[in-house]
Amino acid sequence: MNTPLDQDRRGLLGAVAMGFAAAGSAIGTAPASAQGSPQAALARALPPGFGPLKQIRAGVLDIGYAEAGPSSGPPVVLLHGWPYDIHTYVDVAPLLASTGYRGVVPCLRGYGATRFLSDQSVRNGQQSALAADTIALMDALGIQRAVVAGCDWGARTACIVGALWPERCKALVSVSGYLIGSQAANKAPLPPEAEFAWWYQFYFATERGQSGYEKHRKEFAKLIWRTASPKWGFDEATFDRSAAAFDNPDHVAIVIHNYRWRLGLAEGEAKYAELEKRLAGSPAIAVPTITLEGDANGAPHPDPSAYAKKFSSKYEHRLIEGGIGHNLPQEAPQAFVEAVVDAAAGS
Repeated sequence: MNTPLDQDRRGLLGAVAMGFAAAGSAIGTAPASAQGSPQAALARALPPGFGPLKQIRAGVLDIGYAEAGPSSGPPVVLLHGWPYDIHTYVDVAPLLASTGYRGVVPCLRGYGATRFLSDQSVRNGQQSALAADTIALMDALGIQRAVVAGCDWGARTACIVGALWPERCKALVSVSGYLIGSQAANKAPLPPEAEFAWWYQFYFATERGQSGYEKHRKEFAKLIWRTASPKWGFDEATFDRSAAAFDNPDHVAIVIHNYRWRLGLAEGEAKYAELEKRLAGSPAIAVPTITLEGDANGAPHPDPSAYAKKFSSKYEHRLIEGGIGHNLPQEAPQAFVEAVVDAAAGS
């Protein structure tokens, strides 16, 4: 249920609406089926990407990242997942910028322009490593505190930042809610239908799966896009724009390690052991939070009732309707921006 809007929020969301209106006026005649869609209008009006990415050394990585909005604006760190990339936020970032926010969109380890600084670094995809990357990026950029928002792997990472580093997290927006897990919890079997939805996790547990993903990573990703967002009519150009990020030399190693680590089939790094011990206790998140779910999410995801009590501060859950699937920020950017603005206002 939406909360009443205060005056400041009305002003911010008015700017968001104006952004969509401006995008609509910038395009020519659209097909009748698309004319009523502000998301489609904005996507056509925007350039094909973020422009030249920036690079910064942070922790064990040289991180490629996009940035939109004033450098003095309130920061929002936007985290993508698998098999997606920073273009999950290609519509969200400029809308946030139009409201005065500073959007920072990093390529995760194993994606796009991000590289390890050392050939000797473990190509580690465990959950705490990705969260530590986020804190290292904030440190490198001089960001003391930010709204942290994410989808898929990015939602899990955002939740971990909120749980373990609440002093760095002004507010949280998480698609599909509380996603922090542990190897011990993942040992518990699920009902067959639920296990079936995780077929690729078991595929990646095999050497055949690793070879198959190496050979067919883009075809694999497109299959996941279609099944996770069955009503999202993305075109080839939209997919290809994101699929370029999978050419990263560490991509396959990071993806395979991520899923094998979840099942206890791969070791993590000792330096993250204490963080994982804390996460294994399913810590509550004590920062203002809005969780989101699309009404057509075809990927495995928990019911909101299962995680509502994990958020001990101001909390709200929103169901985004209209055939919205797993990649919610790209499919429903305005709803995602509204959640960021509202979560920040509640802090």
